[in-house]
Amino acid sequence: MKHFIDIADFSVAELQSMLDLALSLKAEYKNGVIRPLLKDKVLAMVFEKPSLRTRVSFDMAMRTLGGDALYLSPQEVGLGKRESIPDVARVLSGYVQAIMARVFEHEHILELARWSSVPVINGLSDYNHPCQAIADALTIIEEFDDLKGRTVAYIGDGNNVAISLMKIVTKLGGDFRIANPEDYDMPEDAIQQSREFAVETGGSVALFRAPEEAAEAADVLYTDTWISMGQEEEGKKREMIFPPYQINEKLVGMAKSDAIVLHCLPAYRGKEITDEVADGPHSRLFEQAENRMHAQKAILVQLFDKGDDHVE
Repeated sequence: MKHFIDIADFSVAELQSMLDLALSLKAEYKNGVIRPLLKDKVLAMVFEKPSLRTRVSFDMAMRTLGGDALYLSPQEVGLGKRESIPDVARVLSGYVQAIMARVFEHEHILELARWSSVPVINGLSDYNHPCQAIADALTIIEEFDDLKGRTVAYIGDGNNVAISLMKIVTKLGGDFRIANPEDYDMPEDAIQQSREFAVETGGSVALFRAPEEAAEAADVLYTDTWISMGQEEEGKKREMIFPPYQINEKLVGMAKSDAIVLHCLPAYRGKEITDEVADGPHSRLFEQAENRMHAQKAILVQLFDKGDDHVE
């Protein structure tokens, strides 16, 4: 059994297989072809943090492939508070065929996986967001056919989204850049790990303070909210520090002429991204959001070990 916890846990071949499967499943979906690959499978969705995209994309991924999903709210479970995580993992393992959890602390995901006898999917933690990274890579590949040799510039906080993005870009041979303020760097262990991936695949990792340097001749500009859930008490401080890290038309003009702009959403328009960019010709925000569903389908099918006979 394999869990889906971190992009680093998967080989280049496994990630490419997952992305190929996502492309295939998306093409079939667009052509009205639905295969019940997840028939009789039920996914438990455990939420500590709310999310429009995570909830709906996983729910629809299961439904469109013939399975079902159960939403469990923070009040129902009380992960680690009302009931211990080992107990939650073992109880759910007796009812469902997989567990997806969206949590505050990464350790909660690791503990669920440790005690679960069914696959556990990391729907987001304070350390990383691997499901988002699969959708991001899918969106970039649809645009440019490949990530190898492409430059992805992340502008903003070195957060969980940035960590998973960096890992998948370097795993697939791309050049990852980040521009972030001092004191908002990514963890050094994640940077070092991604540099090791880059050595193997021909990619690279570059760190900047100035957004203009990161954006120069980039293929992809990416940003995220300045204030994530759980950081509200830092809101005023962050809103004073991050304005130079906005993706606007001027910054887009420094990237390649055919560059695309990504944002994992929700977007706080006028802060990390302007309306002109979010709704402009370079934006792929909503294609990226739709790709969450197709990415989740591929993750689920691979975890249930039904992917090999599906990809033609």
